[in-house]
Amino acid sequence: MNYLTHQLLNAEEINFIEKELEQENQGWEDGKKTAGSHASIVKNNLQLKRKSDTSKKLSSLVKQKILNNALVKSFTLAKHIHGIMFTKSSKGMSYGRHIDNAYMSSGRADLSFTIFVSDKNQYDGGELLIENLSSESEFKLDRGEILIYPSTYLHSVKKILNGERIVCVGWIESYVKSIEEREYLFDLDAGARSLLAKHGRSDDLDLIFKSYSNLLRVMGD
Repeated sequence: MNYLTHQLLNAEEINFIEKELEQENQGWEDGKKTAGSHASIVKNNLQLKRKSDTSKKLSSLVKQKILNNALVKSFTLAKHIHGIMFTKSSKGMSYGRHIDNAYMSSGRADLSFTIFVSDKNQYDGGELLIENLSSESEFKLDRGEILIYPSTYLHSVKKILNGERIVCVGWIESYVKSIEEREYLFDLDAGARSLLAKHGRSDDLDLIFKSYSNLLRVMGD
């Protein structure tokens, strides 16, 4: 599984974030300021200044929600969550085809994530397109849902035709760099936890958890 979509924020949390962002009038700046040399050519959006009080407060909330979510933790094996920011795109704005930098000032980017803040029915366009070797996937999720995908993939955001799209984006440095190895570990962890829920602890299951932990030691950095 190369992508994960999951309801990360509940209605109360996403309403709080949306209200805080609505009250932030002076903190938005040109998104090109944090883009790499190639991405800045195709980036056309606004972003909330990372050093603003609102950005710091909301970024802390998002980080804690990610760290406390068992499914997300299992999928990402997160070592460091970084670069969190809130972006806003209105009619005519888009973010052309690009790839995220491997190393940023805030950390290594193994996985990228987008949390959808705006109601998807309140804007037209703005789909997130992600390309892999043989296909292209399109995402436009519900409020509070997170999409996590490998930072190694080319991706883009289609032009906004009407309305306004607000999302939270960020990056994850994983304990395991390899996409394939993270997938193996995720499947193993999911299977073991399912068996535990159905049948309870057993000596056989202890061996599976032992193997998982030792594989993580071998594959991790």
